[in-house]
Amino acid sequence: MKLVRFGHSGKEKPGLIDAQGKIRDLSGHIPDLAGAALSKKSLAKIAKIKPEKLPLVRGRPRFGPCVGKVGNFIAVGLNYADHAAETGAAIPVEPILFNKAPSCIIGPNDDVMIPKGSQKTDWEVELAIVIGERCSYVSEKDAMSVIAGFCVCNDVSERAYQTEGTGQWMKGKGCPTFGPLGPWLVTPDEIKDVQNLGMWLDVNGKRMQNGSTKTMIFGAAFVVSYISKFMMLEPGDVITTGTPPGVGMGMKPPVYLKSGDIVRLGIEGLGEQKQLFTAWHA
Repeated sequence: MKLVRFGHSGKEKPGLIDAQGKIRDLSGHIPDLAGAALSKKSLAKIAKIKPEKLPLVRGRPRFGPCVGKVGNFIAVGLNYADHAAETGAAIPVEPILFNKAPSCIIGPNDDVMIPKGSQKTDWEVELAIVIGERCSYVSEKDAMSVIAGFCVCNDVSERAYQTEGTGQWMKGKGCPTFGPLGPWLVTPDEIKDVQNLGMWLDVNGKRMQNGSTKTMIFGAAFVVSYISKFMMLEPGDVITTGTPPGVGMGMKPPVYLKSGDIVRLGIEGLGEQKQLFTAWHA
């Protein structure tokens, strides 16, 4: 299934995408695409609903982030061998973890605000995992069973905040609007091989990133298992798993985003995003 949240910010309703690409309203069956609604039991019930029996959503409503009420927003750094190479970093021997603030999450096509004074705002197309079952110490073999689905994430980053001061990467990762998610939450049964999905990102129509999840150092199942050793994962938690090469920081000379730039990105089978980058405005 391709599951969505649609409507005005903060008032999104749950829905699904039917065979014709139309949105069908699920709000009569679940209150939101969040928490317990993401469990295996809940998703199995939703899968039994005939889409044509659900109300058709008219027009072209805004897509909200494809998961609501996110508790933990966890990210994996330098998780693509070819991206590590472009930054000059060594291949990590175990996943590098950091947090993105859940408050940075926005819809896939919402505007992204460049922080005040920022000179180094960058882009990163990433595969994100949405957890569907509470778990701790889950094995790599069983990790897929706790995943509700996958989606596209733009791990927007401010590189000066991230790397040039003291402290940890999270300073450059959780600024307001730095976490576009969606358009869809795609359940695992729709994806033949999550470790072989094409990924791309354009800035103002120019292709910057063109990669594949096959170059991930630590695959989706391993990442979930690994993180579950250090914290309890809850339904609705999001894990964004790293980016392929082609980020602005890795170019010679580096290229960063400015107000008015348009970023488009997508992952095979998971849909596309489009963001206008704007100057900070509260």
